[in-house]
Amino acid sequence: QAQLVESGGGLVQTGGSLRLSCTGPTHLFNTYPLGWFRQPPGKEREFVAAINWDSDNTYYADFAKGRFTISRDNARNTVILQMYNLKPEDTAVYICTASTQPALTARLPRNQFEYNFWGQGTQVTVSS
Repeated sequence: QAQLVESGGGLVQTGGSLRLSCTGPTHLFNTYPLGWFRQPPGKEREFVAAINWDSDNTYYADFAKGRFTISRDNARNTVILQMYNLKPEDTAVYICTASTQPALTARLPRNQFEYNFWGQGTQVTVSS
C-alpha cells in the first residue's frame, strides 16, 4: 500500500494560518487527483479540497472556499493545503488522500469511496 505522510499540523489561535504538506510515492503525484479530508473530534470524516493532476482544476467544500487553498508540486511529490483565518470549528485531523480509480468524467472526486490511498493524518487544533 502506498504511503502518504502528512505534516504541518499544530496548535494555532483563531484567525491564524497553517500550511499542511503531504508527500508520497512518485506514481501518485504524476497522474492522479489528490485531496484532503478532515475528521473533527467525534464526527464523521468530511471532504475539504481536491486538485487534479496538472493543477488546472480544484474543488473545495463550502467551508473551505475563500480560506483554504490546495496546490501540488508533482516534481517534489507534494500536495499542500494552505489554511487562513482558522476557526475553532476547523479543529480536526487532516488527512491526505489520492485517487487512482478510473475517472469517467472531469469532475474531481469528493467522496471517501472515490479515494483509495490515505495518510494517517495530522492534528490541527484551533484555540478560541
